Parts: sequence; C-alpha cells; structure tokens
Amino acid sequence: MEDAPICHEQVPDGECNEDQKEGGAITELDGQNCFSEGRKEFVAPAVGMEFESYDDAYNYYICYAKEVGFHVRVKNSWFKRNSREKYGAVLCCSSQGFKRIKDVNHLRKETRTGCPAMIRMRLVDSQRWRILEVSLEHNHLLGAKLYRSIKKMGTGAKRKPLPGSDNEVRTVKLYRALVIEAGGNVNANSNTREFGTSLEPSSKLNLKKGDTQVIYNYFCRMQLTNPNFFYLMDFNEEGLLRNVFWADARSRAACGYFCDVIYFDNSYLSSKFEIPLVAFVGINHHGQSVLLGCGLLAGETLESYIWLFRTWVTCMSGSIPQTIITDRCKALQSAIAEVFPRTRHCFGLSLIMKRVPEKLGGLRNYDAIRKALNKAVYDTMKVIEFEAAWGFMIQRFVVTDHEWLRSIYEDRVHWAPVYMKDTFFAGMSTASPGETLSPYFEKYVHKQTPLKEFLDKYELALHKKHKEESTADTDSRSSTPLLKTRCSFELQLSRIYTQEIFMKFQYEVEEMYSCFSTTQLHVDGPFIIFLVKDRVLSEGNRREIKDFEVLYNRTAGEVRCICSCFNFNGYLCRHALCVLNFNGVEEIPSRYIISRWKKDYKRLHFPDHNSSIVDETDRVQWFNQLFRSSLQVVEEGAISLDHYNVALHAFQESLGRVHDVEQRQE
Repeated sequence: MEDAPICHEQVPDGECNEDQKEGGAITELDGQNCFSEGRKEFVAPAVGMEFESYDDAYNYYICYAKEVGFHVRVKNSWFKRNSREKYGAVLCCSSQGFKRIKDVNHLRKETRTGCPAMIRMRLVDSQRWRILEVSLEHNHLLGAKLYRSIKKMGTGAKRKPLPGSDNEVRTVKLYRALVIEAGGNVNANSNTREFGTSLEPSSKLNLKKGDTQVIYNYFCRMQLTNPNFFYLMDFNEEGLLRNVFWADARSRAACGYFCDVIYFDNSYLSSKFEIPLVAFVGINHHGQSVLLGCGLLAGETLESYIWLFRTWVTCMSGSIPQTIITDRCKALQSAIAEVFPRTRHCFGLSLIMKRVPEKLGGLRNYDAIRKALNKAVYDTMKVIEFEAAWGFMIQRFVVTDHEWLRSIYEDRVHWAPVYMKDTFFAGMSTASPGETLSPYFEKYVHKQTPLKEFLDKYELALHKKHKEESTADTDSRSSTPLLKTRCSFELQLSRIYTQEIFMKFQYEVEEMYSCFSTTQLHVDGPFIIFLVKDRVLSEGNRREIKDFEVLYNRTAGEVRCICSCFNFNGYLCRHALCVLNFNGVEEIPSRYIISRWKKDYKRLHFPDHNSSIVDETDRVQWFNQLFRSSLQVVEEGAISLDHYNVALHAFQESLGRVHDVEQRQE
C-alpha cells in the first residue's frame, strides 16, 4: 500500500500531538543565551537549507528562535503510514493561529496573534531534511525576555536535549552551524594554538569579516534567480564555516554531458590565494573548458576533500567521472580513492613539469638535467624506454638521492604518458611539451582578489564562457570548414565534428604527408603491426625521423598507434590514418568518431539522471526531472531566432495543456 500522509493540525493548549510527546511543542529555553551578545549574527532560515535529520532542523530553528526572541511550536507533521517514519513538518511561532473560543481560559492572557512566521520542511531524495518554505515576519513584539520561563513537562514526557544544555556536545550536533561571527573567521588568537585551545588552521575557512554573510546572501539570491541552483555549507563543531560547495543550473546540466573527464583545480587553495577556491572543470564538445561546480575549502585535508567530492556526486545526481586529473597531493589521492574507487586518477603532467625550475634549478648541470628529463617524459613511447631514460638521467647527473625526483618517480604511473596510454583524456591530456592545464578563472582571480569581488567576477566569467560556447555552436552548425587536402578522412569529419575539434584533426590529416615508409613488421592472423616513419618537429623547428608502431586488425577494423593520440585527444593520429589509407580504408570506422565531438552532440546525447526513478510523492524530484527534461529544448532553442520562436511556442503550448489538466480536475 502506498504511504499516505498523516497530518497533525494545530492543536489547542492542553492537548498534545506526536511531536509534543517528544518534547517538541512550544519549547522554551532558559534565560542563558548560548551566543555572545554583540559578537555573532544569526543566519535566518532560507529555502534550500538542508539538514542531516529532522532533529537537526528542529534544533536549528529552536536556536534561531532563541536568538530572535520567540517560541517554537510544531504545527503539522506527516508520517509514512507503514513505517511511521516522519517525512514532513511545519514549525511555527507559538503565536501562530488563534485559540478556539471554547478553549479560551479567561484567567490567562491570550498570546496568539495569528503570527505568520514558520518554516515548512520535508525529507528529500538525498535523505536530508530540506526547507521548502519560509516566512520570517512576525506580527508581535520579539525579545529575549520571552525565555525567562521554563517549560512545564507532563509526567513521563521525554525532553529533547536542547542547545545550551550540559550534554549538548555529547548528544546533539551543535546548531550554531548557521551562526556567523561578526568579526569573521580570522580573529582566532594565534597564540593559543601552542596550548591546543584553538581550532586547527584547517578546521575553518580563513575568511575576512562579513565574508560568510556575503556567501550566504549570494546563495540566497542565486536560488531565487537561478533555477536548480545547488549549494551546501559545512560547519565545524564550533559553528564556524568550514567548507562550501555550489553549482548553478548550467554547471549541473553540463555535467550530464561532459563529466567523463574532469580536472579538479585546487591551485588557488594550494598557492594560498586570498580565497581558498577549488573548481571542477570539464571540457565541452568544442574543446572549451566548462565549469562543473565550485567550492571553498578550509584546507587541503582528507576530510574536506571527501566532503567536497561526496557533495559533488549528490549535486550531480550520482555522476561518476571516468578520469580525474589533479595536482599531486596525498590527501587528494586518498579522497579520490575512497569516493571514486573506479575512476582513473592522474596527476597533471604540466603541473609537475612547471615545478622543474623550482625543484631542480639549484643543481649543477640544470639545463642538461632538464633536457634529459624532458626526453624521458615526452620522447619515450614504451615503459622500457622511459625506465632506461630515467635511469640514465639519475646515474649520469648523480641525482639518485634527490627527494623530489625520487618522489615523482614513485608516482610515475599517475603522470608519465607511457603509463597512461589506455586512459581516456578527451583532449585534457598534456602529453606534449608546452601543453598546460589552465585554471578556469585564470583571468579573473589574482592572489589578493577578495571574496566579494570574486563572486561578482564569477558571474562575468560564466557569462563569457557560455557566450563563447553559444557562438561556437552557431559557427559549427552554420559554416563549412575549408578543406586543405583531398583526403576522404578530412571530408568525412568536416561534416560531423565541431569546428575547433575538426581543426585539430585536420592538422593530423595534413601531417600525414610528413609520414613515409609504411611497412609491415609482423603478421599474426588478422593482426598486423605496421611501422610508420614520421618527420617529427623538434626543438628549433627541426625535423627528426621517429618510428611509430601501429597495430591493425583487418577483421574488426581496429587500429591503434603507440602514440595513443586517440585516447589522449579523442581522434586518430596521422600514423593510424596512414595505416588505414595503406589498407584501402576510405572512411574512418565509426568507433573512432566519438559522439562528444559532434556538432549536434547535445541533441544526440540526453543525460540519463535516473529519469525513470521518481518518487511519486516528492514534488522536489518532479521539479528536478522536469527542469532537466526542458534543458534539451532550451539548448536547441538558443541556436537561432527561428529555433527560439519554435521552442517558446512549444513551451506555451505545453503550459496550456497543463492548465487543461487542472480545469478537467475541477
């Protein structure tokens, strides 16, 4: 049988509903204020706030009420019929409503004024309690004097432990979580750290005065103006803001398309910028970077990273990346292993190589060591070649005991190209000299950028990126690339790929003419190993001849080059194209034309966010699913004015049909 709601309506004084039996009716606290007067400012409840449990939400509202100066009463509760599990509630001011005439006690002063202040909350799909409706206005006087009295408890009633009680730390999570210190989080006495009485540096965000309120105000504004905006704030046991994550609607939508390969950028955090910013960055069908979520972290700790990654998964409807690229960091490595155990974790090669001057610059023969290191990293194509080149460098320059070289060698399977040939990077690999992983906000954030300025620039950056993607979509759909050869491969993909990706592939087609002497090395049934000689550009724009082995399966139409261009970049290299051409293949096999580079990728690929699993009683899930489903129409509707007019008409027609359903029910 379907669970049915059980509604507990407002009850008169002297009677109690289920929540009152638990000590949850009109709760009064003692006169001792658990917040220092003048030092802290309480964040009011807002739509979208989430809590781990009903008790968390309940006690938070009690704390808020105490700070503002009113009593709390449970107005309604909803329970599942079979399990008696609570899944909805309305908490209100004790002055809400009016007493019925028969219940009026003429010896007691009437205290109810029909006050509208309340919060409505519900258990949502993430198993958290989310605030869905808020009214903050009261129609009566407020003040701390209301809390002088102590609630009289009936015999046998259970009293719920409240903030401020002696056993608060042991039995209840601290709901000062939403209390903001007026002086910010940076005023802790640094001298007390020596005595172990202050918080660890990484247990709270290092923000300036008022920054927490700036963050919260920004999130509230975004929830009102940006449908499907998501945020979560993490607080430590002292009620100080520790970690933050947020993602707007477009980032959440983009994740459905482009979360296969992600660069997790913590460069602002590790380099001690003014704002401890981290970002999830993907790459779209034009090869442009796309934001998949942002965060502010207290520090580079395992706990913070685990919280962030789990929050990201929740926000992105359980999306799991195929590949994650990060900086070298033990805490990051452990967090990814725990949250994404099946994801290939790689260290950004450019992030390692840019540290070479810093780590090796003081050594004798630095220039020679750097060249030897580059040769081992970029010029070797087999593991045995890499190991030999590395060993030669270590012995030749006597750097066996160099700590940094030793440590990166131990981690070589996470960053050296020869160990990652089977890893798909979708163009985010940096397997060639000069390629870099650029921070998403590179032109918008500098070392001293304050938080408020960043939040303003954040929206400018996203607007510019969205405009660039929209322009690239229009250009790819409306224009035909200029062909540079007579190769059938070039013509084939010019009709399929976006302009930017096609230009990269076109370069490989042009470079086919630098290849020569395609010969068979070995034949084993349908498998043939070819050797392709290539005049490769080297330092000083000189050409040097290099040999590339290419495996070709005539029966299955499979081709694989030792340079692994397809896995790194998502398109075939010149060497593989030469082998296909040598064998009379006129079209690239479909398996090597990946969908994510196609002009109409978003039309062909509709993200699957467990669309078939929707709770028929959860309106929040209804909203999320409808919003995701409408995104495809929005994406297509923004292509041109004609597309826009058709999409707008379709929305208006759909709305009319929805109204027809309502009229039929009446």
